[in-house]
Amino acid sequence: MLRRVWKPVAATVLVGTPTYIYFRTYYTPSQSFEIPVKIKGASGKTEMSSRKFSLLPLKDVEAKLTENAVSETHVRPNGIKWKYSTATLASNDPIEDANANQIVERDASDFSAPGDYLFFAVMDGHGGYDTSRLLSRILIKGVALELSNLTKNSSTKPQSGLLDRVRSLFWSTPATSKKPLDADPKRVSAAIQDAFTNLDTELLETPLRILANNISPEQWKEKVIPDLSKHPLALTSMLPAISGSCALMAVFDTAHDNMYVACTGDSRAVSAVWESTEDGKGQWKIEVLSEDQTGRNPSELQRVRSEHPKDEEEFVVRNGRILGGLEPSRAFGDARYKWPRIVQETLNEAFMVGNGKNMRPPPALFKTPPYVTARPVVTHQKMTPASATNHPTRFLILATDGLWDELSNDEVVSLVAGHLAGLKGTIPKSELPNLVSTTTGSAGIDGKREREKGQTEGSWAFVDDNLSAHLIRNALGGGDETTLRRRVSIPSPFSRRFRDDITVTVVTWEESKDQEGESKQQTTPHIKSKL
Repeated sequence: MLRRVWKPVAATVLVGTPTYIYFRTYYTPSQSFEIPVKIKGASGKTEMSSRKFSLLPLKDVEAKLTENAVSETHVRPNGIKWKYSTATLASNDPIEDANANQIVERDASDFSAPGDYLFFAVMDGHGGYDTSRLLSRILIKGVALELSNLTKNSSTKPQSGLLDRVRSLFWSTPATSKKPLDADPKRVSAAIQDAFTNLDTELLETPLRILANNISPEQWKEKVIPDLSKHPLALTSMLPAISGSCALMAVFDTAHDNMYVACTGDSRAVSAVWESTEDGKGQWKIEVLSEDQTGRNPSELQRVRSEHPKDEEEFVVRNGRILGGLEPSRAFGDARYKWPRIVQETLNEAFMVGNGKNMRPPPALFKTPPYVTARPVVTHQKMTPASATNHPTRFLILATDGLWDELSNDEVVSLVAGHLAGLKGTIPKSELPNLVSTTTGSAGIDGKREREKGQTEGSWAFVDDNLSAHLIRNALGGGDETTLRRRVSIPSPFSRRFRDDITVTVVTWEESKDQEGESKQQTTPHIKSKL
């Protein structure tokens, strides 16, 4: 039904918090620098102290920015040239972000063939990397499976026999009855939502299933919890359930010119399309395709409150966080916000205690779980053809919140558009709006704390070939070499206070000028097997 064109490229993840004010205030040209860090004092309490670190040479900083940077170009038989780049920079050690991508070609027997599904995803882990890394391996497969079920359940191709022609003389067939199920955005969106929620359910139920299969009738009767800490799946099943991860996925359906973005958590997707202006100059129209799902998002605040008793209304979200702890209001895993208290205690004793890895107890205000869901919000857009925009290229940026902590939507789009336009070198921040014109279509909702963004001081750097690495560089200092070196030089775990893990994927697509030649050269070798 579906054939794999190229294998998913799994990558890593990152997290952080901006400190431009600090670096401007404490600027020094020396080869070492001091920052305030949290340490445990003699009394055992956390206190602030000053810590000195060496400033990494610029070549080492460059290596960190590019060591996980990849890019690909694929020209598909329909004449669309797809380019994507991904880059990551860790703050946690090991990194808690992950990413994946895959192109799947429709089989010739598919009702909607020819065409491709293209999947791009970034995962922002928290409380460990176990959930995000697992999602990088299985989330696209889960969504592809749900979509393949839609294609299987679509009507077969219309018959052209004599009986069909006779029937058509007497009964008219509504045009909508021949519409395949996977051409319906509502059905596709629901299928993607089902894939996300079913996968999260599997994460949460697997430890319970293992316990049920390994407890004897006598133990069940006496309520004795067996020690399963040495079971081969003990930590393999528990760690992805008790750590957590946001997930952001873009799905392109070239057979129907549809683009879907599914968001669980506070990563963000922003697209840009060129539009003409009356003065003939044109501008990039910014469309934010996801909303940060935190307690600071009014719609998420209302949703979470509505799912719990009235007497929890005032504390179910505190300081923008679920029960005052977890920032994203939607996530995979995070079982301590989903399992009932007795389940948490039982599974902790069965699987974790014997491994010396006690599960954190539920939050103090924990009463009526679940408080967090993995069900994504899915948005749909048509893939605008180049003929409608007078510009050959459109692009989409998917990034974990480490990028959006540092840069605004407008800055990110301007940096990508400027890169595509061929800007080179160091450009003052105040000058970029004159070189790249933008306008906002859909602004989305910023569910993060107010950060210092949109500054006109300083400069941007256009020195990277990889678009994603280009964005990470500019998030952490851009043309200000000293600031960039300082921020990248802070080692884990101290770096987490100053910047987050960052993962960025940039996807561009345009009509190929040399469709036949490039398609033969770059596409055929990647068609390997059915999904």
